[in-house]
Amino acid sequence: MKRLLTVFFLCLNLYSFAQETATLQNALTKAAQEHKKVLFFFSGSDWCAPCVKFKRNFIDSEDFKAFATTHLVVFNADFPRQKKNALSKTQTSENEKLADQYNPKGLFPYIILFDENGKIIRKWEELPGITINEFIDQLK
Repeated sequence: MKRLLTVFFLCLNLYSFAQETATLQNALTKAAQEHKKVLFFFSGSDWCAPCVKFKRNFIDSEDFKAFATTHLVVFNADFPRQKKNALSKTQTSENEKLADQYNPKGLFPYIILFDENGKIIRKWEELPGITINEFIDQLK
């Protein structure tokens, strides 16, 4: 029985890992399980210059990655315009539902920080005009 449970939880963890970025709900569930916050952001990865800067200067920075590994689950609702960057219909539909719920003004980038219980702690309605270290301090 113990071995069966071990296999079950291993499969569950693999499924969770594979699905963690598919929906915001999965990200929130993972955050609750791991006692982390969720950094959720809307972007237009192939047309929004501030979104590209946010990803390059914040999300892709080594300092952010080091912090996020132990403190955050990161989820991105992207809205690319170029056909070559198109998302699946399922992901596009999910992102549109999230935009209706959390970003009805259509702001890009729009960044939301949730606590581990799914409560919104903070919002940024544009590219943060601060350094990566100041941003990380705000995330803490």
